[in-house]
Amino acid sequence: MKNKKTCLEYIRLLQKGNNDDLIKLFIADAIVDSPIYGVMPAQEFYKKLKEDTKSSNLTIHGQFEDKTSGNIALYFNYKWILQSQKEVNFDVVDIIEFDTSHKIKKLKIIYDTFESRKLIDELKAG
Repeated sequence: MKNKKTCLEYIRLLQKGNNDDLIKLFIADAIVDSPIYGVMPAQEFYKKLKEDTKSSNLTIHGQFEDKTSGNIALYFNYKWILQSQKEVNFDVVDIIEFDTSHKIKKLKIIYDTFESRKLIDELKAG
């Protein structure tokens, strides 16, 4: 139950762009595996995401728990407004692995990056 509550708090804080509180949900050496930004420490990932994001709106479609491990797959829609004012709207699955203290140790993000990769490249090109 604690892992599910952590996931709901994660979605709430991600939508608000509250990185200070968001990163508290993770262990110190947590990793995020993103199809756009690659594999990196969670703190670095959320810093980069915030730099590229003007706002976001997330709508949860489902939350699925592996009863053996306690890991959770979050299925949600991500409406992402970039700093360039361009919008990317996609469904995503985050696979969240927890440690024994119910903190996130690894987050793997899965979604089709066709549209978002192009817009992020444009944003970085300036």
